Amino acid sequence: MTKLFMFEKPVGMKDTLPELYQLKKEVKDAIAKEVTQWGYAAIETPTLEYYETVGSVSAITDQQLFKLLDQEGNTLVLRPDMTAPIARISASTLKNTQRPLRLTYDAPVFRSQQREGGKPAEFEQIGVELIGDGSNSADGEVIALMMSSIEKAGLENYQIAVGHIGFVNAYLFEILGNEARVEVFRRYLFEKNYVGFRKEVDQLPLSSIDQRRLKELLTLKGGPDIINKARQLAESEPTIKSLQQLEQLIEVLEAYNLKDNILLDLNLVMHISYYTGVVFEAYSEGLGFPIGSGGRYDGLLEKFHDPEPATGFGLRLDRLTEALGKTKEAIRNDMCIIFSNERRKEAMEKAKQWREEGHTVVMQDLIGISDVDAYSAQFNNVTYFVGSNGNGGHAK
Repeated sequence: MTKLFMFEKPVGMKDTLPELYQLKKEVKDAIAKEVTQWGYAAIETPTLEYYETVGSVSAITDQQLFKLLDQEGNTLVLRPDMTAPIARISASTLKNTQRPLRLTYDAPVFRSQQREGGKPAEFEQIGVELIGDGSNSADGEVIALMMSSIEKAGLENYQIAVGHIGFVNAYLFEILGNEARVEVFRRYLFEKNYVGFRKEVDQLPLSSIDQRRLKELLTLKGGPDIINKARQLAESEPTIKSLQQLEQLIEVLEAYNLKDNILLDLNLVMHISYYTGVVFEAYSEGLGFPIGSGGRYDGLLEKFHDPEPATGFGLRLDRLTEALGKTKEAIRNDMCIIFSNERRKEAMEKAKQWREEGHTVVMQDLIGISDVDAYSAQFNNVTYFVGSNGNGGHAK
């Protein structure tokens, strides 16, 4: 183990400086207001969870979990996502709460990263969970709310890719015939490695018709007409049922007038393994990775011995602020009073008055500043209470 540098941080951890912190706060406040107005109640969960409960069902790989032991020898994990902890609460503390249950959260999650990966090991998620409603209306609501939240945060150029993991799984299985092969091709889709997908198809001992059907899966992206094309390729009852659900979802989204921002992507595969139905990802112009994602996870609560339908979304705050592309200008504070010792009391009274009027006021003793001009440049308004003449002067 090499000696750490004095200013080195753990792999994947980042500092948030004041400029970015302020931008993140503005984004969080805008989203929190929006989801609250849609009727979602805020909830918090512990940073630490038991590995045997939340850790084992979170679908984040074991290698990415931060683990530690408590004094009794139990294995704990830093929460790797928010959906699993909320499922735990829903199946226990909130078990008897009237359904459907609408919850929202804003919290950091932790996923260990390799040094060469360059990915954050801690990032903040803002999202919602809608528990107890298995209808297409619920799927449409969380998609509409995610879009509305993105827009309230200030992002205009974005698109939502909508798919159905049930369709992907059933379609691959009806052609390939076993789960091991399905997993290979599902991995290609998750990694968006379409070249590898096609090469793998060419190596399989399949008929030319089935090879064509597999490759056709990659073309199922576009508008609502893609559903009709998919129906011509699908043969099994589960694939047909999944397409019917997507058709009904499109009707819901059309009622929200959201059609223009929606792209159907019938080979969309998410990294979280507990999704069971409709899945979706949000993309922003200029970013090569999703700023948010979500979907239906009807099987997760069953792991907490309380099976019921659920859907939701999570937005990555770091990626959302990056997508906004706002210039991280130095924060210019509102007002500053620079004072000398003999006029301290006078300066305090003026600062109190302005704060009561709603201003942000910094009080700074003159003898604590090495460069008055450079220090004053941080503020929109600087007032001096210096000397014994009894008059405060405005620098700017």
